[in-house]
Formats: sequence, C-alpha cells, structure tokens
Amino acid sequence: MTDQTALIPNPVAQAADRTNARKVFIKTYGCQMNVYDSVRMGDALASEGYVTTDTAEDADLVLLNTCHIREKAADKVYSALGRLRDMKKERNAEGRELMIGVTGCVAQAEGEEILRRSSAVDVVIGPQTYHRLPQALKRARQGERVVDTDYAVEDKFEHLPVPDKKVIRSRGVTSFLTVQEGCDKFCTFCVVPYTRGSEVSRPLAQILDEANKLVDAGVREITLLGQNVNAWHGTGLDGSSWGLGDLLYRLAEIPGLARLRYTTSHPRDMDDRLIEAHRDLRALMPYLHLPVQAGSDRVLKAMNRRHTAEEYVRLIERIRAARPDIALSGDFIVGFPGETDAEFEDTLKLVETVRYAQSFSFKYSTRPGTPGAELGSQVAEEVKAERLERLQALLLKQQLEFAESCVGKVIDILLEKPGRMPEQLIGRSPWLQSVNVDAKSSQIGDIISVRIVGTGPNSLFAERIER
Repeated sequence: MTDQTALIPNPVAQAADRTNARKVFIKTYGCQMNVYDSVRMGDALASEGYVTTDTAEDADLVLLNTCHIREKAADKVYSALGRLRDMKKERNAEGRELMIGVTGCVAQAEGEEILRRSSAVDVVIGPQTYHRLPQALKRARQGERVVDTDYAVEDKFEHLPVPDKKVIRSRGVTSFLTVQEGCDKFCTFCVVPYTRGSEVSRPLAQILDEANKLVDAGVREITLLGQNVNAWHGTGLDGSSWGLGDLLYRLAEIPGLARLRYTTSHPRDMDDRLIEAHRDLRALMPYLHLPVQAGSDRVLKAMNRRHTAEEYVRLIERIRAARPDIALSGDFIVGFPGETDAEFEDTLKLVETVRYAQSFSFKYSTRPGTPGAELGSQVAEEVKAERLERLQALLLKQQLEFAESCVGKVIDILLEKPGRMPEQLIGRSPWLQSVNVDAKSSQIGDIISVRIVGTGPNSLFAERIER
C-alpha cells in the first residue's frame, strides 16, 4: 500500500458529546488500510462505551495505529510514546487514567519489544487481532500488559460490531472497505508479508453486506482496499470462482452507489475481467494506482516483482485501450541495492513512456527481516537523494501537465466536504483530484457537473454548469 502518513488525518475523530463516556484518540500512520482499521477499531470500542476525540489531551485511551513500510517507522512510534509517557505520568499524579496502546504493523513487528522499551504502553495489538481490543483493555485494567500479535484463527470481521447509520453518516459520503489483506508476493524490499500475513480474501457475502450498509447510510463512493486488492478471489453468487472484476460488476448493481475505486494493485493480478470492468462500468472511476517500482528489468528481478518493464508498459496499453481517459498513479523506489546510473535512467524512460497523473516515490530503505536488507552494494545516500530529486521533478511535471489538461473540461464531481472559503465545497474528480467549487453545504453527497477553470498546487478550481 502507498505510504500516505502526512496526508491522513484521524479518520474517526468526532466531537465527544457524552461527558461521562471514556474517550479514545486514534493516531493513524500509513496507508489507506490503516485508516479503515482505525475506523473499525473505533467501532469496536464504541460498543464498550468509548467515544472518539480529536486530541490526545482529551483522551482516556490513546491508540497509535502504526505503519512499518518506511524507514525509521518504529523510531517515530517510540518518539511518540515518549511524549505520551510524560502525559501519562501527569495524569497518574492527578489520579486520572490514561491507557496507551500500539496497534498495526509496528506492533506486529516489534511485539514484546514495545513493552520493554516503553513502560507506558498497556496493550500491543497486531492488525489481525484488533477485534480483540476491548478484551485486551479489560485485561490491562486488571494489571496485565497485553501483547496480542498472533494471526487470529477466527475471522476478525465477523467479530466487529456494525456501526449504526448515524455513525456511518457522520464519517462522510465516501468510505473505504477492506476486501483483501496480506501479501504472497514477497517483494524483497517489503515487510507486508511479515506484518500482515499471507493473502486472505473476505467472503463475497460479507463484502456485499458491508457495502449495502454503507450505501444505506448515505455513502456514495466506496474504495475497495487490499495490500494486493486485485488478488481478491471468492465464490460467486453462481458458485463459480470470482475475481475482483466480478466483484466490481456486482457492487456496481447496488442502488445509490455512484462511484467505485480500488487500491493497491499488483501488475501480476491485473486480469482481463478487471480490465473489462474499467471498460464497462460507469461507476468504476477512470483512475488506477498500479505500482511498478523501477524501470530496469535487473532491478525488478532483484525486487522479486515478477514482471518486466516491457510487460508493465504493454499492460498499461491494454488498460488504456479499454478506458482511454484513465489516469495512472504509481509507486517508485530509487537506489535499490546495486542500482546503477543506467538502471535509474531506465526508470526515467519508463515514466516518460507511461506518463503518470499522480505518483509516490521514495528512496530505498532497508527493512529488517526482508531479503533486501541482506543485499550488498547498498547505494550511497547522496546518490539516492539526487536520483529521487530528479525522478520527483519529472513526476511533478507530469502531474501538473495532467492537471492543466483538465482545464476547460466539463466533468462530474462528488461533493464531499466544506472548503476553506464560505459557500465553497470540495469535490472529487473522477481522477481523484480535489476540486473547489461554490456550492452549499446541503449539497454534500450530490454529484454535479462543473467546468474546470483553473489549477492550484494540489487541487482544481471549477464553476458549476447545468447540463
């Protein structure tokens, strides 16, 4: 999944309107799946009488829902725990409770080490066991320091409570929905198979039930999530084996569900049925995040990506033939062990060939326990920094060119939330861009036609039109 720590606010923050209730603050790091997990942890705790708050200072329970993808991820968590430790001491001196938990992928990777290094932590919960969070907190209140990072035998989704319509509605008109977890690809730079486990697909009936409840509560757009979301498979309504394309066709039939998206995909799992869905389904937005990571075949092989640069480009051509207006997003890693100047130039050439509307790019960082960490020929930091600067300059140029190409177009946008100016709302274009337009707050959830009239650093500006 794409690392978006700086872009993601607390997804379950709400004004706590019951002064007698316990309050929980959930700090979310990392990918969209962690955002979804934070929401579901909030649901699990709501059944125990917790309400969410948007500040740690106001909370009786602070949860750090962590990501382990990037370098020094654990260091960031321990730094945050140091600050929370001081807060907990102050609370204890006042005779007040503050419980602290670490969840997510750093919790899975570090386990008991978190308790050893931070005496303030009460519970450590892995991403496959957060449905057990209420029970873990009860044990912690009895004096036990709890670590639960086993891969659960039971299906956690079966044990999570269903929030009521009012709660779902308060979260907005768009929603994430996890359909697949884990990864069997074992890219040599990635910790996901070790922190999230092997690939598991949620059953079709479970997905449809959650999707219908979301739409019934007013959600207009659903983004399907998975570490390798297009590896989802299940038994279809007709008893046959279904893939993600089949699932999208079925979800598109739900009355009131206007838009569908999915992320993150692996090129190896982009099959014909999924490409056909992009061709056929009006609800499936013309935007695809399809990481390639590098443009050199030798580097791709060393990464264990299981595709070549040419295969990736040919795949993009097939997708664009099916949906000509599709916008591409990608992930890139520069400075993988042994990457030469010429191999980095191959990445630049691939970017020039494909042309991306959005992108995420990073310097390679060793992740303990991954095969990449054992490789020799590590690239010097200054070389990685220079390559990243060049790559990001090219990617930013393409992103700005794509935004400029939208000016003058008439498109439909989904109005999602208030903008910075009075009588202004922020909508989302089919290509996932933020669009500013004059509209009333009562129109949130509407899909309206606009003409794009300008671009900003990270958004578009539009005027409403009548079709």
